[in-house]
Amino acid sequence: MNIIVCVKQVIDPEAPPGNFRVDPATNKAEMKGAPPVIDPYGEYAVEAALKIKDAGGGKITVMSLGAGLLREVVKKPLAMGADELVLLEDAAFADADTFTTAAALAAAIKKAGDFDLVLCGREASDTNAGQTGASIAELLGIPCVTLARKIDAAAGKLRVERVTSTGYEVIEAPLPAVVTVSNEVGEPRYPTIKGIMAAKKKEPVTWKAADIGIASSGRRVTLNRLYQPVHEARCEFIKGENPEEMGANLALKLREAKVL
Repeated sequence: MNIIVCVKQVIDPEAPPGNFRVDPATNKAEMKGAPPVIDPYGEYAVEAALKIKDAGGGKITVMSLGAGLLREVVKKPLAMGADELVLLEDAAFADADTFTTAAALAAAIKKAGDFDLVLCGREASDTNAGQTGASIAELLGIPCVTLARKIDAAAGKLRVERVTSTGYEVIEAPLPAVVTVSNEVGEPRYPTIKGIMAAKKKEPVTWKAADIGIASSGRRVTLNRLYQPVHEARCEFIKGENPEEMGANLALKLREAKVL
């Protein structure tokens, strides 16, 4: 089983909000005092791949796209047990939108050769769009199953327990296919000391945009403004000599505010 897992380097979603700011001049989010991390759902996708490998063997290739990727961050899947790491690292991929990301990853998957299964996180913590996995499947012309909590893959067939609002449903599909993984798959395993040491010695394969046949970013989304919403709240205590008077005064206030 040849499995490709797509992961993303993101701002740490668990970092203190006070460390986060948006630069209005560049429309970019910045995090001070907290290093980036692998997107949490991406880690769940790595864990799902490792479970499949534990059950039936195979090879796991991790792919990550961006500009200025930190090796100590993107090598974490190797420390967890993945076999290879391919970095799509180019200035053309800076601030990539969903289409750019999916197109580049699909081209890289084709370049990598034969594969049976592509795993992605259900969504990335920085955009929460949840579009990349399905877009990759569309570009590759293969089936896609979203929100997986359990994946069984064998004999050219895929069986997925897919999370729904009322529980889960079972989906079967032929391989190759793309599956997006949810947190219900189980907590990602911690890298072992042996895995960390092996990951430090292993150099990733790095491809530029030209290496995968991407001439330009092909960006289709224009970001007009990125900002932090301002939340305001006011509290007014309703006075009265007794509960009945307080209730009447509250009703008057609500009517004045056109709530009633």
